[in-house]
Amino acid sequence: MTGIRLHAPEPGWAVDADVVVIGSGVAGLTTALRCEAAGLRTVVVTKANLDDGSTRWAQGGIAAALGEGDTPEQHLDDTLVAGAGLCDEPAVRLLVTEGPDAVRRLMATGAAFDRTSDGEISLTREGGHHRRRIAHAGGDATGAEISRALVEAVRARGIRTVEHALVLDLLKDDEGRASGVTLHVMGEGQHDGVGAVRAPAVVLATGGMGQVFSATTNPPVSTGDGVALALRAGAEVSDLEFVQFHPTVLFLGAGAEGQQPLVSEAVRGEGAHLVDADGVRFMLGQHELAELAPRDIVAKAITRRMREQGTEHMYLDARHFGAEMWEQRFPTILAACRAHGIDPVTDPIPVAPAAHYASGGVRTDLRGRTTVPGLYACGEVACTGVHGANRLASNSLLEGLVFAERIAADLAEHGPHREGVARTGAAGTVLTLIAPEARRDIQRIMTRYAGVLRSAASLTAATEALEALRQGAEDDRKAAEPGVDSWETTNLLCVARVLAASALAREETRGCHWREDHPDRDDERWRRHLVVHLTPDRSPVVRTTGTADFPPVTP
Repeated sequence: MTGIRLHAPEPGWAVDADVVVIGSGVAGLTTALRCEAAGLRTVVVTKANLDDGSTRWAQGGIAAALGEGDTPEQHLDDTLVAGAGLCDEPAVRLLVTEGPDAVRRLMATGAAFDRTSDGEISLTREGGHHRRRIAHAGGDATGAEISRALVEAVRARGIRTVEHALVLDLLKDDEGRASGVTLHVMGEGQHDGVGAVRAPAVVLATGGMGQVFSATTNPPVSTGDGVALALRAGAEVSDLEFVQFHPTVLFLGAGAEGQQPLVSEAVRGEGAHLVDADGVRFMLGQHELAELAPRDIVAKAITRRMREQGTEHMYLDARHFGAEMWEQRFPTILAACRAHGIDPVTDPIPVAPAAHYASGGVRTDLRGRTTVPGLYACGEVACTGVHGANRLASNSLLEGLVFAERIAADLAEHGPHREGVARTGAAGTVLTLIAPEARRDIQRIMTRYAGVLRSAASLTAATEALEALRQGAEDDRKAAEPGVDSWETTNLLCVARVLAASALAREETRGCHWREDHPDRDDERWRRHLVVHLTPDRSPVVRTTGTADFPPVTP
């Protein structure tokens, strides 16, 4: 147990529940709906509005073996290949076998997917998939449709929600089990300021941590809050070095920072070509699937060609689609490009890789249980073993859906544990907060030294620069005051330090982790997982598992 907590006022109000779910994407809202249906008093806490989770930004779709001739076994094979030897096969098998029915239940909840003229679900292909198995909605607005359906269902069932609330720390009982969370509600409403939701089951569904980099596809709320909370609470995280950089993000200029528009892999799935400044299709011969190779391969190829030609981006050429296809199949992407002065109907789209998805996260078992009793995790914040070293396209929404249902089933079967005596506030050492202006420093350090290209020298530089930021905050007599910006920045620094430590420890290239000084995959030494926890002095301790299998989450 680390005994670390954020510097924050004591809770001024409290709500009691059986389950508190942190996050309102597909993972969080599905968990809440299933828990409520099982008769559990459920509270959803979300950082912005209920429909502002990362799910609504998902363009491509949700992968499942729904098409004629496709099978879960084929989906499993594609997932294992993309994961580069580090997927947990039982977790993947569970995902692909339970996935199709989970998608059908999602449709029964109200999500409407695009259909063919004969009424069948319209399926497309994305990178790493050998079959058309990506269900989509509104052409390229799948996440928005899933979010709409789940939000409407949550509101229709009267599930209690606390919006505009940043989760702070985990509460524990005298047995060391989760007993709720502290949180800060921003603005006026039913609750204001720091409070607590007391519940014997806490589900983290807080999404990703893409804001740790300067350029990302993630929304501003993705500041790694769930991973940082779990680390402070003594939970283990795993595989944080495997950050997927989406190959085709709209290039807005070398100085562009923050959330960048994504150009979905589905555009390549429909036949768009990647070309360099000379119009050459450079993915031909690089992989049997060319532009539809797994994302790590495409991102590396783009980065390599950019270095060779001394350019800042490549191009995605889909002019042959024509105006009608662009308007019907990819209206969101078309609008985003035109808003930035690019017309994909007549011009190639400038693209470059940007931080997209964290394949690692808080380590869980197949029921979503973490190494802290009573604390669960699902969705991007979790490391279930499904993604391995590189997530297969469109498996993320499916993972959130399937493991949310499994968490709810576990809670419905065993019931929340209530034997310990709950504490009213977070206990432990108060963590010095990082000033909000350090946020850009963290992002630039990570982008420069721990981005697509990494080496021992660059990662050591990142580690030293991040440690200097931490030491500077502690040495400064004017420590940052408690507040949303300083809490978020402190969370970002926490996950950045763990990510850099993990990437420095893994001395090989595998999946989306590319070490220039160790360019080869090394199965003998590194077909292993890296598991990290924090010591009481906030230092990350990285250990390597003995095999490619995850150790149990309970002793």
